[in-house]
Order: sequence, then C-alpha cells, then structure tokens
Amino acid sequence: MSESHDGGAGRVDASAADDPRVIAGPPPMRSPLALGGTGVTGFAMGIAEVIPGFSGGTVALVAGIYERLIAAIRQGARVLSLLVRGRVPDAVVALRAIDWLFLGALLVGMLTAVFTLASALERLIDERPVELSAVFLGLVLGAAIVASRQLRAPAPWHLLVGAVAAVVAFFGLGVSPGTITDPSLVLVLVGGAVAISAWILPGVSGSFLLLVLGLWPAVVGAVADRDLLLLGVFAIGCGVGLAVFSTLLHWLLARAHDVVLAVLLGLMVGSVRILWPWPSDDGIGSPTLGAPEGDTVLLAFALALAAFALVWMFGLAASAVERRRVRSVDVAR
Repeated sequence: MSESHDGGAGRVDASAADDPRVIAGPPPMRSPLALGGTGVTGFAMGIAEVIPGFSGGTVALVAGIYERLIAAIRQGARVLSLLVRGRVPDAVVALRAIDWLFLGALLVGMLTAVFTLASALERLIDERPVELSAVFLGLVLGAAIVASRQLRAPAPWHLLVGAVAAVVAFFGLGVSPGTITDPSLVLVLVGGAVAISAWILPGVSGSFLLLVLGLWPAVVGAVADRDLLLLGVFAIGCGVGLAVFSTLLHWLLARAHDVVLAVLLGLMVGSVRILWPWPSDDGIGSPTLGAPEGDTVLLAFALALAAFALVWMFGLAASAVERRRVRSVDVAR
C-alpha cells in the first residue's frame, strides 16, 4: 500500500520541476508491487467514502500516497487551466505528465469497493435505520478525534473555532431539508462537486457531506440500481469539484492548515444532529431529534461505541505508521 515499494517516491524529477506546465511531485509509479498496493489502498478508500465518518484522504495519508495523490489532482487541474486559456499544446504536455497508472490502479480499487457495498448499504438503510445511524454516529465522532491529531500546532483558540463551527452546524442542520428522496440533477451536480472535495481532505468524509446535503441515500441507491443518468451527473460534478477545489484547498491548507482543520472538525461534531438514531421513522439524515426508544436502544449505543473504538484503533495504527515513516526519513537523511 505504501509508496515505499516504488522506490524513490520522495524524489522529484528535475526536468519536471523546471517545466511550468508540470506540478512538481514524486516520479511516476511503475512498480507492479506498488501499483497492486495502490489498488488495495483504493479499495480501502472506496469503503471509507461509502461509509459516512471515514475519509478516503485519511486512508491515503496512512498508506503513504497522499502527497502523490494531491500532486496528480493538481496536475489535472493544471491541464484544465491550460485548456481554458487556449494553450492546447501545453495542456497536452501537462496531460502526459499525469501519473495515469497510479490513478488507474486507485480508481479501479475505489470503484470495486463502491459497487460491492452499495446494495448492502441500501438494504440496511431500509431495514436497520437505527442501528446504521448509530454506527455512523460512532464513526464520525471517532473520526473527529483521530483527525484532531493532525493539528500541527494546537492552540486553545482552535478549540474555540471548532466549537463555533459545531454550534453553527448543529443549528444550521435543523433547517436542512433532511433526506431528499428525489433530488434534481442540478443538486446532484453540486453534491458531487462538494463531496469530492472531502476526498482529498484527511478527516472529512465525502459521504458525510452527502448526508448533510440529504443526498446520501439517493446516491447510494443510484449506485445499487445502476442509475447511469444520476451517476453520470454526479461524476461530472466530481470532476468540476476536483478541478476547482483541489487548488483552493491546497492554498487554504498551505496558509491556514490548523484553522481550516478546526472548522472541519467542528462541522463533523455538529453533524450529530443528523446522525442521531431517533426517531427512525424519518430515515437516516433527518435533523429531527427525539429521545431513545424501542428495543434497540442498548444495541444502538453498543454499535456506536464499537464504531468509535474501531476508528480510535485505526487512529492509533495511523499514528504508529506515521512515526515509523518519520523515523525512516530521519535515518535516510
């Protein structure tokens, strides 16, 4: 899964670095072992993006391909920028510089996971809404704790920023439309653009954002039903979102990493309003709040705790991997 299989992943091609049409980044991935590991990583990222609470960006970070992924996405945005400005020959050069083998292996793994899990999730939405909401609740809260470790220089005012974002999200979701069973194609397009931005952000789940927008059940249902029209519009939105948000997010994170992350963490915590399992009659994603009821109360809390613990252990493993990576870099220097 890690780039370490590819050898020299941290080096940058000098000729590419001097070419204004090419984003400086790791050399193209060619090793069959590394490409196979990337496919496995893509599968894990697909699972992460289908389930609200996990983040594909976090999986990429742990697997050691995050910087390569960001470089590839920004290179794609560079191609679109050159085309818009009418610089077609330069766009062709920039297009050839994209690490297509790496992206292809990642995409195959992700699509395999998405189409494998969609039918099971759609069935659970209808048959087990309380239990599924409880799992999502534990995943999101656990993911917020794990993602908070990515603050580079934690300060008390970051907690204040996160708290304000959480309060705004909690009350803002109270006036949200809840689950949208028959969304317009325009809304699906916007949803794709917004959700894909989370794909490149560690700690933020694209499925979580779809859940906030009320689109998650509709998109999962479209995958399960092979609704090519809705999925095509969603894919177009994803493409537009990648082109627009990748550069913007890179700029924001480069200049205010901890502030942006604190806001995102607050939004995740505030999302408990639409992840609270009760009442279940309104379905997953409803902003309506109610008291725990029914025979599944204890089971729901147990599932939420188990999901939280799962993410917590994932975070511990991620921290261990990151420490090993840092030590290996220090030794190499």
